[in-house]
Amino acid sequence: MSPSISEKASADFIENESSQEPRIDAEHNLNVDPAFAKRTMRRIDLHLLPILAVLYSISLIDRVNISNAYVAGMARDLELQIGTRYSLATLIFFVPYIIFELPSNILIRKIGAARWIGSITFLWGSVMIGMAFVKNWWQLVVCRAILGVLEAGFFPACTYIISTWYIRREVQKRMTGFYVVSVMISGFSSAMAGGIAELEGTSNMGGWQWIFLIFGLITVVGAVAAYLLVQDFPDKNTFLSPEQTSWVLARIDADRSDAQYDHWTMKKFWSYMVDPHLWSFAVLFGAVCTTTYAFAYFLPIILVQGMGYTTLDAQLLTAPPYVFAAIFSFSLAILSDKTGYRGPFIIFQSIVAIVGLCLTAFHTNNAVRYFGVFLGIGGGSANVASILGYLQNNTSGYSRRGFATAITIGGGGVGGIIASTVFRSKDAPGYRPGLWVVIGAQLLIISTICANSFYYYTKNKAVREGRSDAIQGRPGFFYTF
Repeated sequence: MSPSISEKASADFIENESSQEPRIDAEHNLNVDPAFAKRTMRRIDLHLLPILAVLYSISLIDRVNISNAYVAGMARDLELQIGTRYSLATLIFFVPYIIFELPSNILIRKIGAARWIGSITFLWGSVMIGMAFVKNWWQLVVCRAILGVLEAGFFPACTYIISTWYIRREVQKRMTGFYVVSVMISGFSSAMAGGIAELEGTSNMGGWQWIFLIFGLITVVGAVAAYLLVQDFPDKNTFLSPEQTSWVLARIDADRSDAQYDHWTMKKFWSYMVDPHLWSFAVLFGAVCTTTYAFAYFLPIILVQGMGYTTLDAQLLTAPPYVFAAIFSFSLAILSDKTGYRGPFIIFQSIVAIVGLCLTAFHTNNAVRYFGVFLGIGGGSANVASILGYLQNNTSGYSRRGFATAITIGGGGVGGIIASTVFRSKDAPGYRPGLWVVIGAQLLIISTICANSFYYYTKNKAVREGRSDAIQGRPGFFYTF
C-alpha cells in the first residue's frame, strides 16, 4: 500500500534510516543513506523508463511508417501522387491528436496508467492491422484520423508520468533517455520496413500491406506488455516499499512542493488557458516537431527523389542519423543536468539543426547533404527532449503540469501538420521551401528561449527581493534558465 506524503511519513522514514549513519542530501535537506537513495532511483528507472521507451518507439513507428509504405508501393496502388492526397493522409492524424491530448491527461489519473496506455495501444494496433487492407486513398485517410484519436493519449501520458517521479535536476537525462531510445529504435524501422517490403506478392499482398500488418501485430503484443509492466504515479505505485515511497514523495515535495495531487477545477483550467508562459512551451514544441516530423515523413522520399538513392538504400540510410541523434542528445542531456541549465543547450541544439538543414537544402554534393541530415535530426531530436525537460523544470503542480504537457504536445501536433504541408511534390527534388520553413522554426525556438529567459530572470529577481508573490503560488520555487 502506498503511504500518503505527510510530515509524519517523512519523519518516520528519516528516523528508520538513521541507524545507517544517514547523510544530508544538501540539495533537499533530507536525511538519506546514499546506498538507499541509489538503490531506490535505480529501481524506479528500471521499472518506469524501458517499457515506456519501447512503447513510444512503437507509437513513433506506427505514426510515421506511412512514408516507408509510400515508397514500397502504396503511392502507386492508392494513387497518392495525385494532388495533395499524401499530405492529407499525413496531416489528418494530427487534428484529433491535438484535440484529445488534454482529456487524456485528466483521464489517466482516474483510469490508471497501465489500463489507459494498454487499452489505447491495443486499439491503435488494431487500426494499423486494418490499414493493411484499405483499398483506396480515402480509407487510408480515415484510418489515419482514428489513429490520431488513439495515439493522442500516449505521449502526453508518458511525459506526464515521468515528470512526476523525478526532481528537476534529474528529469532532463531521463526524458532524453526515454525519447532517444524510442527514436533510435524507430529509426531502424525504415530498414525493417525495407526488408518487410520484400514480401511483395506473398499471399497476394503488396509490400506496403505487409509493413502495416506486421508492425500492427507488434503493437498489439506491446499492448499486452503495457498492461503488465507500465507503472503508475508515485503516490499510487505498488513496486516500492513504504519507506522508499515516502522518501520519493518527500524529495519531490522539497524540490517543487507538489508531491500531493491537486485536483482539476474550472478556475484552474481557465487560469492556465490565459497564461502565455504555458503557451510558450507549445510554441517551442510545435517548432521543434516541424523539424522532426519533416524528417520522419519525407526523409525516405527526399533520399529517393532528391538524392537518387534506390528505395531499399534510402530505407537503410534512414537509420544511421537516428543513432547519431541518440548519442548526441544523451551526451548533451547529461551536461544539461550537471550544469542545471536548459535554455542555452536548446539554443545550441537549434543552431546545430540549422547548420544541418542548410547543408541538406543548399549543398550540391549528396554526401554533404546526407551529413546535413545527421545534424538536422541530431539537433531536432535533442531539442524534443530538452524542451520537455525545460517545461517540467518550469511548471509546478500536477494539474498545471498536466495542462502544460497536453498543450505542449498538442503544439507538436501543429508542427506535424506544418511539416505535412510544406514539403510539396512540386518542390521535388530539392524541397527548398519546406526546408526554409523548418529553418525558420529553429529561429523561432531561439527567439522564444531568449524571451523566456528574460522573463525568468526578472521574475526570479523580483521574488528574491520581495517585490513579487511566490512563483506559481509555491514558496521556494524558482524558474530554471
